[in-house]
Order: sequence, then structure tokens, then C-alpha cells
Amino acid sequence: MKLLKIILFLLFTSQLCRAQDSTIVLSSNMRQSFNDLIDVSHLNGWIFNQGDDSGAAGIHIDTTGWIHLKPVELSSKYADKTGRVEGWFRIKIKFDSSLLNQYIGFDFPNWAATELYIDGNKIASRGNTGDNGRPFSEYNGGIDPVPLRFETSSPHIFAIHFVGYVSPIPPYELKTATQQFALDGPNYVTTLITFIQTSDTFYNLWLGVCTILSVLFWLLLFQNRREKNLFWIALCTTVLSLFIYCIIHNNSLEITYLSSRVYEIIGFFLLLSFLLIITPVLLSKLFNRKINNKLVIFLIILVASGFLYHFFPAYNPLFTQLIDLLIFLLVFGICFYYVITSWKHLKGAQWAIVVGLLFSVFSVLVGFTLVTVFKNLAASPYFFFLVYSCFILSLPLSLLVYVSVRFKEVIKEVQLNAKRVIELSEEKKLHAENEQKILQEEVNKQTAELRQTLGNLKSTQSQLIQSEKMASLGELTAGIAHEIQNPLNFVNNFSDVNQELVDELQTELKSGNMEEAIAISSDIKENSEKINHHGKRADAIVKGMLQHSRQSSGHTEPTDINALADEYLRLSYHGLRAKDKTFNAEMKTDFDGMIGKINVIPQDIGRVLLNLFNNAFYAVSERQKAEGGKLNAERHYQPSVFVTTMKCDDKVQIIVRDNGNGIPQKIVDKIFQPFFTTKPTGEGTGLGLSLAYDIIKAHGGTLKVESKEGEGSEFVIQLLLV
Repeated sequence: MKLLKIILFLLFTSQLCRAQDSTIVLSSNMRQSFNDLIDVSHLNGWIFNQGDDSGAAGIHIDTTGWIHLKPVELSSKYADKTGRVEGWFRIKIKFDSSLLNQYIGFDFPNWAATELYIDGNKIASRGNTGDNGRPFSEYNGGIDPVPLRFETSSPHIFAIHFVGYVSPIPPYELKTATQQFALDGPNYVTTLITFIQTSDTFYNLWLGVCTILSVLFWLLLFQNRREKNLFWIALCTTVLSLFIYCIIHNNSLEITYLSSRVYEIIGFFLLLSFLLIITPVLLSKLFNRKINNKLVIFLIILVASGFLYHFFPAYNPLFTQLIDLLIFLLVFGICFYYVITSWKHLKGAQWAIVVGLLFSVFSVLVGFTLVTVFKNLAASPYFFFLVYSCFILSLPLSLLVYVSVRFKEVIKEVQLNAKRVIELSEEKKLHAENEQKILQEEVNKQTAELRQTLGNLKSTQSQLIQSEKMASLGELTAGIAHEIQNPLNFVNNFSDVNQELVDELQTELKSGNMEEAIAISSDIKENSEKINHHGKRADAIVKGMLQHSRQSSGHTEPTDINALADEYLRLSYHGLRAKDKTFNAEMKTDFDGMIGKINVIPQDIGRVLLNLFNNAFYAVSERQKAEGGKLNAERHYQPSVFVTTMKCDDKVQIIVRDNGNGIPQKIVDKIFQPFFTTKPTGEGTGLGLSLAYDIIKAHGGTLKVESKEGEGSEFVIQLLLV
């Protein structure tokens, strides 16, 4: 509502009469044809006295010290430390016969408190100046002029007590800087109501059209995300809708100053600035032009600096309007630059945008020309808003036409492509039928060959599996040979010692030394026990070898999993040392004594453990060879294999971990596949882990691996307790 009053007050302002003998003569021909209003704030006869003077409303007072100041010239420089501006305006007005004996309305400015005195008599007040003991309150009225009627042509003294405050928002101007006093003609209220009704109609029309289009564009974008231009189209129309929404609320009746400034900042400074920036970007997208980043940055800086100037404390309104005009001209210049430079390459839906831009400029030029030629059109709000409607809605409607034509083009392209696909399909169908006959013959031939190859493959697979078992047996035999050597050495050594002790015993018995003979016999008995112990140890190793070498019985039996793991760990280690005497590794075990015996097939689980131990020792051996004994970070590399068993609820876990080179992540998922191996050609069949996986699975358990390249690998066997 306040913005409408500004437009009504300032548009088509006619030349006012200057004061003669300090008396201003008003006549009906001073009314503005647009709104039947006389803007008395611009008259030259006003005088002003700052501060509160209760006698300033009198007829005959001493005005010495008062200054010549129009109400429109009142600014924040007259404010005190609290931001309060208070003073008295006086003017002597004489009405000629054309204004006598008819309705005259007096309008007050919003966002201030005022009291009107005519010839020393208080006529009306708006808001509360605080003089009557009540707190200050500003006026936020709507259409509320004070009705006046003058019957004589005698001069009248208008005295106005004004109290206002400086805005708390930059540029800290007086709140009523753009709204002052005016005299209304008899048709003013009717004209203003008509103007408000017309403006509301057109504003709501703009908002409805832009909102519907923005929702439509966002829905189309959601359904057609490949059309990237729809995003910029939807964004542009959405920003325009929000901008119009802010205009509507900023022009509402009885709006507070802070609300008006908030809508002004959001609408005119933020949304309009953003709209001016994205419009050239939108055109570059629609015209398939490369966006000049430097141009966009320059435009952002220019628009931002131009609108930020509105917040400078010492801004010049005329200079600000000039900057705003230059920014608008620059943006339109960039838009038409894209149109001109793309003219030869435009086609189809792109012409809708060109027509929309040209129509917006054409509507403004035609409107300005008609107002210049036909003066009475300036007083028609319908014509005013009609021209604005053409300017504002031309771009959104042209975007709608662009989208519809573009979708028509897309549908046409799809139909052409579909037709080509059908033609190609028919050709390929004939070609496929011929190829099918040839392929069928080839398939029959290849099927026969595949059957023969499959038979050979099964035979080869059986041979490889047997080879893997024999390789495992060979490694186990090498370990056993080393392991069995230790008890045999003990048996031989203690046998030799017993022979010497028997000779000594016989000698002592001949000499009759019974005490010494008894002591020697005790040693012989102790050595015999050790010979028996190591003989049984050798026997157990041989039985274990025989058990591993024979075919699995397929029957489970209670087995000490800790003893089995410890046995095969040492056998695997000594088997590798039999091949490489220089190899040494650290073996660490952590067996859970609470496990006890579990029902498994010991031969099969032994093969699994032997395979995992062999792989672990092979991995640390290869890393030791690669590092060559050099310093690794702060210490020498120490090959280590760790074996851990633990009981977890109703399951048993066997963990085999090494600190070798680890398995690359890209092949971790393949290591349990048959015939896949990481070892060089000739050193592995690729069946060890595959068979181990199948054995554990047959036991109802799982075999998993975790590995970090360069740090080592960890295999986890999980078996059920039965």
C-alpha cells in the first residue's frame, strides 16, 4: 500500500505554484490527473522548527529562527541520539474558488506520529506523538484521509506536529522519507480504490501464472531429468514468482515499516538480483552457448555492489536510480548479445525465447509511445498494468512455449529413431535367421567337441587332485623325516650310554661294590624309560603319516583339535626347512584348553591345516627373500606364523595368520576357486585352498580370509561343536 501511495504521489507530478507573500494559493488545476491529488509536501512555503513547542500551533506566533524546509526534505540529520526526529511544520495556504465548498482530504505519512492544526485548532492526529502522557506509537493506516471543507478564500495556517524515528536498517534514513503530506480531491478515494483493485487483480494474475508455470516446470524436470535446461527454466520462474509475492505483500494495507523493509530486501535486493544474474545464464543454456565464467562473475559483482549501495548511509537516491537503470540495461544488453550472436544458429524451440524477449521490449516501447501521444492514458491504471503484464509475463510464457515445442521436437526425434530402429530390426531379423542356421550347425559341431573336452577335463581334474594330495603328502613326509630324526637320535644316544653303563655295572659287581652297582642300574632304568618314550614318539609320528596318506574313512571321531594343529604346524615347518635350510620362522600358538575334543574327520581336517600352514610359511618365506634381510623401517623382518584356537559359544575357531606380503584385494575373492593360484607356474596346482574350502563346508563350517597387501593374511576356520 505504501509503494502504491509513492507511485500515486510521484508519478506525473505537475508544476506547483510558488509562494507569493508567504501564502500558497491552491487551485483545482494543480490536481494530478492520475490520482486527483495535490502533493503539498513539495510546496516552497513550508517552514520548520525542530523540537517540541506546544505553542507552535497558534496563529500569531514568532517564527524567528524557523528554517525554510519542505516536508520531503526532512531527513535523519535532524534526529537526536536516540534516532527521534521531532518538529513543527507551518504553511499558509489559500484555496481559490475551484476548491471551495467541496470535499478535500488530508493524508498523513505512515510510520510516524502527526497532529494537524488548522488556524490554531487541532483537526486530527495519526499515531501518538507522546505529548499526552501515552507512549509513542507510529501510524500504520490504510485509506484514512481527514475530510476538510473550506467555504472562504481566506488564507489558512496549517501547523503539523511531526514525530518520527530513523530506520534501524541501513541506510538509516527517516522512515517517512518517501511518504509525506497530500491533499485529496473528491475523486481521490474512488481512484485509489480502483487502482488498488486493479493492481491486486494484475498482481495475483502474475503470481498465479508464474506459480503454475514454476510448478509445471519442476514436475517436468522431475520426470525428465536428462533435460538439464528445465532446471534453469524452473529456477527462473520460481524466483520470479517469489519476487511477485514479495511485491504483493509489500503493497498490502497497514504493513509495518520493518515488514515492508524485509519484503523490500528479500524481493528487490535478493530475488531481483538473483533473477538478473540467472537470466543471462538461462539464455546461454537455451541457446547452447558456453557460459563465460568471467562475465558471470562480473555480473554478480556488479549487481551485488549496485544493490548493496542502497544500504550505504550516505547514498544518493538519484544516483542509486541511475545505477539500477544501468544494471538493468547491462543485463538486457547481455541477453540481446546472446540473441544476436546466436541468430544464425537458432532453430525450433529457441525462437520462442527470442520472440518473448523482443515482445517484452516491444511492449515497453509501445506503451511509452502511446502515453506520449495520448496523455489521458497516463491516468489509466489498466493501461499501466497491461504494459507491465506484457513485460513481466512475456518471458515465462515464452519459456512455456519453448518447453512445449522442445517436447514436440523430442517426441518427433523419438518417432524417427523408433522408425529407424524398426527398419534396422527387420534387416537384422533376416540376417539373424541366416546366421542362426550357420550357428546351429556350428553349435552341433562344437557340442560334440565340448563333450569330448569335458571328458578329458574330468580325467585331468582327477589327476590334478591326486597330484595335489601327493604334493601335500610329499611336504608332510619331508616334515615327518625331520621330526622322526629327533626321537631316533635320542634312542641311539641312550642305547650307546646304556651299553657303557652295563660294562660299568659288570665291573662294579665283580669288585663287590653293590652301592655303585645299584646307582648304575638306576641310570640304566631311567635311560630305558627315555628310549621307550622316544620310541613311542617315533611310532606316533609314523602312525600319523600313515593315517594322513591313506584314504579318508569319511567317519567323524573325537579329535583333539589343539594337538592336531600343533602336530601339523611343526610338520609343515620342518617340511619347508627340508627344502630350504636357510629358512627360519617364528611360530606362535595360542590354544584354548577349554575346547576339548570335537567330532571331525581328522585326516581331512589335517589336510586343511597342512595346506594353510604350508601357504603361511610360503608367504613369509617369499617376503623374506624379497626383502633380502635389509632393514624394514626400524628393525629386520622376522617371518612369523600365528595359530590360535578359541571356543565361541557352540563354535570353534582356528585362526592361521602370517605376516607375509598379503593377497592383493583384486584377487581375494578368487583364491577359493579351483585351479586359481598365486604361486609361479609349476609351484602350485590351484587346488589346495579349493579342496580345503570344500572339506570345511562338508563339515558344516566356514573358511574365510582377510588380507592386507604388504601386511599379511588371516584364514579363519569355524567348526560347529558336536
